[in-house]
Amino acid sequence: MPNCEDCWNYYYDEESDESFCSKDIDEDESYRIQTYHKGECPYFRPADDYFLPRHQ
Repeated sequence: MPNCEDCWNYYYDEESDESFCSKDIDEDESYRIQTYHKGECPYFRPADDYFLPRHQ
């Protein structure tokens, strides 16, 4: 299963001091991802420091 902290859609909110996924995943979809797809999130996009410079 990809690590959420390495995902482009994972954000840290300084005001609430919490991290969260920006995709709107309901409880059923979350369960489906964890069980049926062996933890593969369809929204996972690797976030690295070199993504934007590569495309410039």
